[in-house]
Amino acid sequence: MKRHTLFNVLGVLVIASLALAACGTPATQTAAEPTSPPADTAVPAPENPYATVPFAEPLVLTNPECVAPQLVSSVEAVDEFTVVFNLCQADPAFTSKMGFSPFAIYPQEWLEWATQPENQEARLSHPIGTGPYMVDDWARGESLTFAANPNYWGEAPLDSTLVFRWSAESAARVLELQAGTVNGIDNPGPDDFAVINSDSNLTLVGRPALNTMYLGVTNTFEPWDDVNIRKALAMGIDRQRIVDTFYPEGSVVASHFTPCAIPNGCVGDDWYEFDPEAARALLAEAGFPDGFSTTLYYRDVVRPYIAEVGRVMEDVQAQLKENLNIDSEIVVMESGAFIEASTGGTLDGIYLLGWGADYPHITNFLDFHFGSANPQFGTPYPEIYEPMQQASSIGDPAEAEPLYIEANNAIKAMIPMVPVAHGGNATAYLADVTNPQASPVTEERFALSSAGTGGTFVWMQNAEPISLFCADESDGESLRGCTQIMEGMYAYRLNSTDIEPALAESCDPSEDLKSWTCHLRQGVTFHDGTPFDANDVVATYTMGLDASSPLHQGNTNQWEYYGYLWGLINVPPG
Repeated sequence: MKRHTLFNVLGVLVIASLALAACGTPATQTAAEPTSPPADTAVPAPENPYATVPFAEPLVLTNPECVAPQLVSSVEAVDEFTVVFNLCQADPAFTSKMGFSPFAIYPQEWLEWATQPENQEARLSHPIGTGPYMVDDWARGESLTFAANPNYWGEAPLDSTLVFRWSAESAARVLELQAGTVNGIDNPGPDDFAVINSDSNLTLVGRPALNTMYLGVTNTFEPWDDVNIRKALAMGIDRQRIVDTFYPEGSVVASHFTPCAIPNGCVGDDWYEFDPEAARALLAEAGFPDGFSTTLYYRDVVRPYIAEVGRVMEDVQAQLKENLNIDSEIVVMESGAFIEASTGGTLDGIYLLGWGADYPHITNFLDFHFGSANPQFGTPYPEIYEPMQQASSIGDPAEAEPLYIEANNAIKAMIPMVPVAHGGNATAYLADVTNPQASPVTEERFALSSAGTGGTFVWMQNAEPISLFCADESDGESLRGCTQIMEGMYAYRLNSTDIEPALAESCDPSEDLKSWTCHLRQGVTFHDGTPFDANDVVATYTMGLDASSPLHQGNTNQWEYYGYLWGLINVPPG
């Protein structure tokens, strides 16, 4: 193994940890490297524009009805540093979810202040957290700069300044790395792996393929309301050709929606084989012997599950015509608008999207996409979500397997989407970087890495964050930005899917896994000096879960992760 290639070692470590444990508008990169502030001019903590509320009256969020898919029955501040989560059903993935960046904790006082209309921009671009970095400056379209939190409760960041830059072109990112104007990049293209591996000045760090790229359709639009049309799509696309042509090493054709490295991900029947003749017969049977016309939607943003999205979509367009006589028009959408439309199930046609693991459990893939409240693929299918809901409360993967076989087979039968690939991907760094990272869940914690100078670490990713209010974001570039400044009860270890305590010293479950008592870390302050206590936890989950709360104000107001992984409460009818 070459000294500058960590791909194989990291993959083995991640798969081992899984066994133990059971997604902004692309901008042109700037030519000049941002410079760090002088060492003697530390960035001050943000001013506190509101009065700090001493812990006196413990807050509580209650949801006694527990209507499926709601998972949270109550969140109670028992005392200043103890919070109890009572659940509607057991949740074996509870602590793993707690480490996911959308569930980071905000100060109660800041959340109340941030609901005021004049503070909306601050809410989206300068959130207040407890993390090792805080937002210094966001030059929209150019760079995002973080400064070290001078009062961080843990170990100080290895570098005092962190800069995010972005480029949609993988070749441009690699050129910047080779020139030394950035210290690390995300998602080198398939053709770049060999270039990086052959350069002793660079380090390639591989991620396992814990992701899925798929072609989605919405069953409330014709002709996609016909399962035979959807089946023709499933059988009429040569997925192996796409992987062989456009994906890097470590990529595989998807046999199931969930990657096989995740327990129960690939139980049940494999996906349909490529059979264009049978697909054309299905179209004829459905009344389209000469095909039809449709639209292909995508956003031009690189992701771990796809590095060359435009070229892949052109190949899909060509295959639709060649194999199914379906004419299609490609429409490229702005990233935020695309996410909002795909999430809301308003795209009339075929769209390309994907998913990377947020935590290493099958519920992260199935519950998010196929839950009873998710309109993404149109009207949800009870054949999928009913066994899935039953399985999600079972801690033993072997005991849950029959239910996941039923759910996976129902996905194959109903065909809400076509899973195409689990994409191998990587990050790359200058060889002298300390702790080069390729988080399996794409939540790199750059406070643990260093450029080697102790000054400025420059990271170049695929796109600009949409916002930094990640309680209401699902964009990967946004979530990675939030990981630097925000913290939840737990965090993911360096280059691992294992979790470790963060704002909670521990969260202890009841025997039935339906009640979790979290003991909070004491002596922690937010960036603005506000002390952290149990009411901040309750206020944060009230903000995320309670649709009737005045705190429930976000960016898109889709609240995808809170909604699909915990279940919103008090949602107005309609």
